[in-house]
Amino acid sequence: MPDTNGAPNSNPKPNPNKPERPPLLKKSKIIADNTLAGQLFPAVRRVSSTSPSSSESHTSSATNDANFGFGDRDYVYPSFLGPHTTRSRVNVKSTSKSQRNQLELPARSESMPANLSCEAKVESKMKPKPKLKAEKDLNALSIQVSSSASSALSGSSSANFSNARRPSAHRYSWILLLLKFLCTLSVSHTLYLRNEVSKLQEENISLRRACSHVDLASAGIMELEEVNSLVYFSNADSRTVALYMVVFILVIPFALYKYLDYLPRIIDLLKRKYTIKEEVPLKKRIAYVVDVCFSVYPYAKLLALLFSTLFLIGYGGLALYAVGDGSFIEAIWLSWSFVADSGNHADMVGAGPRIVSVLISSGGMLIFAMMLGLVSDAISEKVDSLRKGKSEVIESNHILVLGWSDKLGSLLKQLAIANKSIGGGVVVVLAERDKEEMEMDIAKLEFDFMGTSVICRSGSPLILADLKKVSVSKARAIIVLASDENADQSDARALRVVLSLTGVREGLRGHVVVEMSDLDNEPLVKLVGGELIETVVAHDVIGRLMIQCALQPGLAQIWEDILGFENAEFYIKRWPQLDGVPFEDVLVSFPEAIPCGVKVAAYGGKIIINPDDRYVLKEGDEVLVIAEDDDTYAPGLLPEVNKGLFPRITDPPKYPERILFCGWRRDIDDMIMVLEALLAPGSELWMFNEVPEKDREKKLTDGGLDISGLENIKLVHHVGNAVIRRHLEGLPLETFDSILILADECVEDSIVHSDSRSLATLLLIRDIQSKRLPNKDSRSVPLRHSVFSQSSWIREMQQASDRSIIISEILDSRTRNLVSVSRISDYVLSNELVSMALAMVAEDKQINRVLEELFAEEGNELCIKPAEFYLYDQEEVCFYDIMRRGRQRREIVIGYRIAAAERAVINPAGKSKQRKWSLDDVFVVISSGD
Repeated sequence: MPDTNGAPNSNPKPNPNKPERPPLLKKSKIIADNTLAGQLFPAVRRVSSTSPSSSESHTSSATNDANFGFGDRDYVYPSFLGPHTTRSRVNVKSTSKSQRNQLELPARSESMPANLSCEAKVESKMKPKPKLKAEKDLNALSIQVSSSASSALSGSSSANFSNARRPSAHRYSWILLLLKFLCTLSVSHTLYLRNEVSKLQEENISLRRACSHVDLASAGIMELEEVNSLVYFSNADSRTVALYMVVFILVIPFALYKYLDYLPRIIDLLKRKYTIKEEVPLKKRIAYVVDVCFSVYPYAKLLALLFSTLFLIGYGGLALYAVGDGSFIEAIWLSWSFVADSGNHADMVGAGPRIVSVLISSGGMLIFAMMLGLVSDAISEKVDSLRKGKSEVIESNHILVLGWSDKLGSLLKQLAIANKSIGGGVVVVLAERDKEEMEMDIAKLEFDFMGTSVICRSGSPLILADLKKVSVSKARAIIVLASDENADQSDARALRVVLSLTGVREGLRGHVVVEMSDLDNEPLVKLVGGELIETVVAHDVIGRLMIQCALQPGLAQIWEDILGFENAEFYIKRWPQLDGVPFEDVLVSFPEAIPCGVKVAAYGGKIIINPDDRYVLKEGDEVLVIAEDDDTYAPGLLPEVNKGLFPRITDPPKYPERILFCGWRRDIDDMIMVLEALLAPGSELWMFNEVPEKDREKKLTDGGLDISGLENIKLVHHVGNAVIRRHLEGLPLETFDSILILADECVEDSIVHSDSRSLATLLLIRDIQSKRLPNKDSRSVPLRHSVFSQSSWIREMQQASDRSIIISEILDSRTRNLVSVSRISDYVLSNELVSMALAMVAEDKQINRVLEELFAEEGNELCIKPAEFYLYDQEEVCFYDIMRRGRQRREIVIGYRIAAAERAVINPAGKSKQRKWSLDDVFVVISSGD
């Protein structure tokens, strides 16, 4: 008697009084996934056949009860798991009668797990072994079961197994649809062919009957007609094939579009590979490949259009051949004529040829429209590339400017003036801006470039491809402008640009001029660039220039004349005819220039400014001069120079001064060190800004300044805002000898804000001074100006703002007019002077050594000296005589300013002409600084 689990009792003998219910026979099924049974106790799948019919169930009951064994159980689990509900039986197709008679016992399936439980093994030993034939028949029975019964069986046994079989049915559904379509097409074609064959047979019979009634004389004619008819029939067959090919080619794209995603599954089915992983549909992959081809390959669209044209001509010719009566070659030619000219189809006769010709003409119009679109796109892309500055610059010996800043306008102006003597040059600008915007900004300058062409290109100086686009290897000079970011970011970007320039494979023909913002970052850029790099530190140049202008009023205008190409500037050239001539004679050998130094070849090309008079020029030496242009001067005959008698006045001693700094610059520590070298002991430097006093000392110390080691100046700190009148009124503004209004570090990124702040501070200081000193003549003259009491020009400069020299750092040249209205004593145009220095170094990198020495606190410097040092009042001498007298003071006189004139004259013309001089005049000299 079976237990609650459906397994037989331990007693092998059946109860005769109560016969046991025979088991149902069902298909053997192999479960690949053992998740139904678990990992600890694997299930054993029983094998059963279909249940017998109702008529045979009673007769075979005793036999089945006697033969009931372990194989008839559904699943066997360990007994301690308790009773289990058996799986629902599914009736399958019954076998034949002979197979049912031979099938005595249900055999164990081959897919049954080998690791049976102990209870199953004992139970199997108690039953007799099934016969081998029965086992084979049972396996054959399991194979014959249908897929629908299998999926129903798997659905009742396990959800996972049912889910695994469900995609299989879906996988074959589209195959059935395709087979149905092919069968339908084959059947219809077969019927058509059968109909044609029957027609041909009838015609053959009729021909045979006709031939039986003619004589032998007409036999030859009939044979010829039969041959022609056969040719006609063969021609008709070829046109039919062509028609079917046209229909097939027309249907194929729609079928592919419909069932293209099933192609990988067909391939897997043919290879007997079953992959469950989810893949990208084939349609999307093909679309992606096409998109990549059109994006990567520039001629892909043109090739696709060509292929479409050839396909339309071939397909149209095939269709015309199928519906027409001409040859295939003529059909191809007609198809081409319809594609090329859509009006040629008007002469077609017949419904079929007309329809086909209209379709071909429509396709030709579509292809023609696509061709026009491609041509239009190509032209538009070319125009856009030209408009956006993406085309290559085919130039050589040009000047390349990398970057964009507010200094670019004045830089282009200076470069245009420098190239005026050669009829103009070419300046290429590469910046990360739109080309049209750059050209509009340059056009707003309203400056005559005098034959110089400015070419703008949009790109990044950090990309080698963009650098090659502007012919970087053929440029005679490259200027790297500082960006409008803060100093550290700007210098970091300049360093990356220099690294990009060093990576140019073709090498660089010219030198590179890099504008730096911080002096501390200069060594790193020179280390990376090597000998080709020339740096101009904007903050350092402007800081030193401001200090020189504060100590010597009017020096800013002189520096503008020397640095700019509008007047006189520095040039270095070799003159072989001067070899063996001492420098004191070389000094007066140029009627249109003023020699300032010598480039000594023996010292490795070192430039010596203001050399000794006894130095004799040797072979290879070059002369440094100040001239209007490089082709406007040449050595001439030595003039007659009379030194004569002149006053021997020594320079006055230095006196302590009081200077005020309004604002905080990032290089203010360098400016303090310059003042320490130039001022007399006992001087005071007042620092008025918004930086807390404790932070000031830390910043100065971090900048390398030893505050305790200052000997000549004393630092006086005041905290306040320079644009607030109440804060300014707390300062003794009337007691300062010089006031420097600096572009504050907090607003240095905004030129407009910085200039507005400087201008407001200037106006407030002037107003406070005018109210505290209503009578400017009542105030005593400062000690350092007492020696210049006879110079009306300097006296006027001192009295312009109540005898305090005010130097304001102006970043925008457009603010010049506003500053000139405010009766300021002197001013500095930062961007203007830096642009001039960049242009001069770009034209000749050797000039950078000259500027570095003139801006330094030691060595030679540019000075303004009173006339009383060189002549007597109303003395009549020529400029050569004054130059000779200046050599007695180890100075080179390069210009002068008359008392009544507004500007100084550098490198005056007519140096040998006699004229009267006044003690109110001043002279511009290069002094050794001793």
